[in-house]
Amino acid sequence: MRSPTGIRATAAIGALTVVVGLVMAPHALADPEGSVDSPSDPPPAEVVDPSGTSAPLEQTAGAVDETPSGTAPFSLASVNPSNGSTVGVAKPIVITFTAPITDRPVAEDAIHISSDPPVAGKFYWMNDSQVRWRPFAFWPEHTTVNIDAAGATSSFTTGDALVATADNNTHQMTITRNGNVEQTFPMSMGKPGHDTPDGTYYVQDKFSDVVMDSETYGVSNDSPEGYRLHVKLAVQIDNSGNFVHSAPWSVADQGNRNVSHGCINISPADAQWFYDNFGIGDPIVVTNSVGSYTQNDGGQDWQID
Repeated sequence: MRSPTGIRATAAIGALTVVVGLVMAPHALADPEGSVDSPSDPPPAEVVDPSGTSAPLEQTAGAVDETPSGTAPFSLASVNPSNGSTVGVAKPIVITFTAPITDRPVAEDAIHISSDPPVAGKFYWMNDSQVRWRPFAFWPEHTTVNIDAAGATSSFTTGDALVATADNNTHQMTITRNGNVEQTFPMSMGKPGHDTPDGTYYVQDKFSDVVMDSETYGVSNDSPEGYRLHVKLAVQIDNSGNFVHSAPWSVADQGNRNVSHGCINISPADAQWFYDNFGIGDPIVVTNSVGSYTQNDGGQDWQID
């Protein structure tokens, strides 16, 4: 799937804006831490890279385990998740600076991530102005996470461990909550040439109704692969245009074969449940498909080793 018209979705979830003259503060030692007019399945949304760049990714492995010290080497533009928010267990921490960082290790030393229960994780850089941190495995459910970036603090929690696994071999999506199977939905993913790549995705945004238009990525509405239609209950799972969404036109194919342009098609009733239950940061794991999710689109956090 490619490109809903006029949609430039990010995973902002109300990011906390913090612009301060930072002063170093004491820190606790970090824990190791509408109606459908076409039978064609619409392609995905416009590529939006929250990092604002397609520069190569870099990372620093290891848990955040040092108490920040020295003079603050940066000022912050934003910290995401925002203070007081509740997010899914795949949500990374995104710290954006007001200016490029010239000494990344010094900046990392000024950031302290702690959690209850303790969770091990790592830093990785999307560009010179943005660093991220995520656990090596998903956050446990109901974890409290504290961020101290050179004295600017924020705290968030995770909700239930809600995980969807989309198995291309069975054409079934299995959803677990805190380790227990809660739902199994028949589905249809990307057809040959538009395969939905293997990988771990997470919810970026969601739309109750969105227009998907092939002309936004250069395919005429009048061509055999063209379309323009309203799609209901669209949950965005990356920044390259893939969604889990209601697809009444492909119900007969769901559970049997792949017919989409990359999105995960489910029935209207199943899409309503998915839309109502899945929120920012909840993971969707695609298995036994073709290719891997390696697109540098700002949502590929779980593919960064």
